Amino acid sequence: MLKVRSILAVAFLAAVLLAAGAGQAQNVAEGGWLKLFDGETLYGWTVFGDAGWEVKDGMIVCEKGNSGFLATTSEFADFELVAKMRVSEAGSGGLALRTGLDGYAAETGGGAIVLPARKDAEFAEIHVKAVGGNVEVTVNGKASPVTVTRSLGHIALQYQRYHRDKKQAKVEISEVKLRPIGMTALFNGKDLNGWTPIADHKSEFSVVDGALNIKNGNGQIETAGTYKNFLLQLDIFSNGDHLNSGVFFRTPVGVFWKGTEIQVRNEWEGDDRTNPVDTGTGGVYGLCPSRKVVSTDREWFNMTIVANGYHYAAWLNGYQVSDYYDTRPPAREADGKNGYVPDAGTINLQGHDPTTDLSFKNINIQSHPEK
Repeated sequence: MLKVRSILAVAFLAAVLLAAGAGQAQNVAEGGWLKLFDGETLYGWTVFGDAGWEVKDGMIVCEKGNSGFLATTSEFADFELVAKMRVSEAGSGGLALRTGLDGYAAETGGGAIVLPARKDAEFAEIHVKAVGGNVEVTVNGKASPVTVTRSLGHIALQYQRYHRDKKQAKVEISEVKLRPIGMTALFNGKDLNGWTPIADHKSEFSVVDGALNIKNGNGQIETAGTYKNFLLQLDIFSNGDHLNSGVFFRTPVGVFWKGTEIQVRNEWEGDDRTNPVDTGTGGVYGLCPSRKVVSTDREWFNMTIVANGYHYAAWLNGYQVSDYYDTRPPAREADGKNGYVPDAGTINLQGHDPTTDLSFKNINIQSHPEK
């Protein structure tokens, strides 16, 4: 009986470990979905107009004011999007796509889906697929034609109260998530083709089990191409405690540790992940600490970086952790620690010091048009 119990115990443990591993893999490879609404705050959004947006019971709610919209601080190009919205009492609500921030969506080249108020309204599920000038929208499975002429823009939630209505409009949003599509691979998973190590530095670069591995430091390896505005997604594994690395962008070709850095360091004070050490993973190094270190050492995690003009944002496993407007004067010699870097440059991965042992895979980019 003891032997049977031992076998069952081992089988149970293996099943638990397998399920845990599968859960981690799903978390990383969840299709690249980004939560534009985290279910708790309006982080990553900005308000226009007098509409009173707030978070209630895990939803974005607006039931005050006359009109306005709530827009993402980040801009997006080609994507799939899912939103769940309910409009009740009076007025109307809407979802704007690739909109500017200087007027109504249609006037800025964006497009909008408008939902009128209905009694006993249920949540409408909105699906969007935007690829170039082709934008397909369905509301509860039914096609809803939308014209969008912009190739890049914000996502916005709209609120409108009609003065003829005695009741106040009420708009509720339970979910807004987005997945970038049309990505280009920067790493082939087989060799270092398309990547160039900086000469005369200590880092060692290799491909191990389909991932770009960096050991030792200091050093960096950079892309062959240069980029200014983009969305970048990659998976990262830190094989050690609180290892220090970073993803740099807008770095001049062949120049060491310049440009702007999104930090990689899974460390926080005590048990508080909202109190990162040394900016924390996903923070803009030296400028904007990560609001929460979502990632953990010795587990694969996904990082998404959006850079358009002077705005940068980062998500970890789909959760937005940084949101920064770089309003500093232009930096000398593209030194992002001391100023704004306005020009296109390489994307590079950092080997920080002798303890470095990190791996990177599924490195994909979506280039955005010049603003």
